[in-house]
Order: sequence, then structure tokens, then C-alpha cells
Amino acid sequence: MFNDTHLMYNDTHTVKGMIFDIKEFTVHDGPGVRTTVFFKGCPLSCIWCHNPEGMDPGPTLTVREAMCDHCGICRRPCTHDDCRPHGRCLHICPKGLISIAGKQVTAGALAEKLAPSAPLFGEDGGVTLSGGEPLLQPQFAAALAESLHEYGIRVALQTSGFSSEEAFLRVLSAVDYVLFDLKLADDEAHRRYTGVSNTPIHRNLAHLKQSGKPHVIRIPLIPGITDTRENLSSLAVLAGESPVELMPYNPYAGAKYPNVGRQFDYLETAPNPVDLTQFHNARLLK
Repeated sequence: MFNDTHLMYNDTHTVKGMIFDIKEFTVHDGPGVRTTVFFKGCPLSCIWCHNPEGMDPGPTLTVREAMCDHCGICRRPCTHDDCRPHGRCLHICPKGLISIAGKQVTAGALAEKLAPSAPLFGEDGGVTLSGGEPLLQPQFAAALAESLHEYGIRVALQTSGFSSEEAFLRVLSAVDYVLFDLKLADDEAHRRYTGVSNTPIHRNLAHLKQSGKPHVIRIPLIPGITDTRENLSSLAVLAGESPVELMPYNPYAGAKYPNVGRQFDYLETAPNPVDLTQFHNARLLK
């Protein structure tokens, strides 16, 4: 289930990882102004995922199908080495609709690229490691965080919490702040909607609480799935006194799926009314 090979720290210019995006001036991925690095690959397959291009651990062919004229020119044979694995030419589209989501970088080189933004972050901001799932690349995540610290940049981890205990503790020790997602309290429902058990998530949540590391628990409000009274009440127990953010559902989540050759299986329903008083009483919202 987990791959924890080579978790020991090495020279950051030799530790490689796969990312698919970098977004600057993000304000919803941790305290202050931040730059968010999106890691490639996720062990979960949430049916409502709004980053389908980040699911696979390797490079993903992306074609903006809604704008495509289906002229077929990209299907003609070409001599570009980088095109062969994808069965089409990546460079010939007259509209520039074809790209690859996923690029391999070293932790040291990426930290150097992000370093000039350090003065913009102020005391509260910094870089957030997101995804995908950063814990799927624990050596790279830890090395990147430690490299960024050398430039005085604080690092946040945004995670589903699904990983081995060793990987979680390794990355936890390297970051300054954690945004920890909780989706479904019931294990059977978690398996049905995300494809994996929530047992490792609950274990790693306990480690996070015991660590004293600053953190926030984020609950995505997926209509008809996570926003039910029963689920939210159970998550309240799991969260305990940790601060919580309730995250609204992104209604445009399905738009990207045709671009990466995936089908969006979530059938959106009307949101359930969320009783915030219940969360205040449980000391979840401050």
C-alpha cells in the first residue's frame, strides 16, 4: 500500500520529485500570502476531485477538448522524442491545446526557483506543498521543505493524511504548519468514495495532534456525501479541539476531466444545510 523506500535525507540537488503546477499569491492554502506547489500523484481517487491532472504519479497528457477542432494533425507521426509515449505530437496543435501535466525537478533547484519570493511572504506566509498528495513523495517533500528553510521560507503541508506512519512523521518533522483534510468518518463510506481506508488517516491525525505542530483540519462539504449531519457529527469527534475550516464544494470540478481522458462520476446534489452552531459547541470553529 505504501512505498517508503529511501526516506533518509540526501543532498537536495539529487532528490527528485514530480510536480504539475506552481501557483503564486494563493491565499487559501495556509496563513498569509503563499506560493503553492502541486505534487503529482495521489493514493486516493475521490469522485469529486477537482485536480484530476494530479491523480496519476507520472506525466499526464492534457488536451483542452472543449476548444479542439478534431483536425487530427496531432495524430500524424512526428520525430519528437517526448511525443512518443503519448501517441501524438505535443507541439503541432495550431491552438496550443496540448500539454503535459507533470515535470520532474530536484528539491534544491525548485527551492532556488521559489527563493526570490521570500520577501513577499512576510512573517505568516510561505510555500504550501499540495497535490495530488505530497506524502506520496515523502523524501522529496521533506527535502524541499528543508531546502526552503535555508532561504528563511516557512512551509505548510496540505495533505489527505493517507500514508505510512514513517512517511507522515518524516514530512511532519520538516514542515511548519499542516492543513489536514478529513472527508468521511465511516471507513466503508471512505472506501466507497475515495477508494482507500481511512484507518491510516486517523492514525496520522492522532500523531499530528500529539506533535503540537500548528495545524487546521479542513472538511470539504461535498453535497450528499460529506455534508450529512451524521458524518459532520462524527468528524467533530475526530477533530476534537483542533481548529476546523469547512470548505465549500467546487461546482466546476468536473470540467477538467475530459481534458485528461477521465470520466467525472460524481452526480452533484443540493447541499445539505450545515448547522454551524453544532461546530461551535464542539469547539471546532474559533
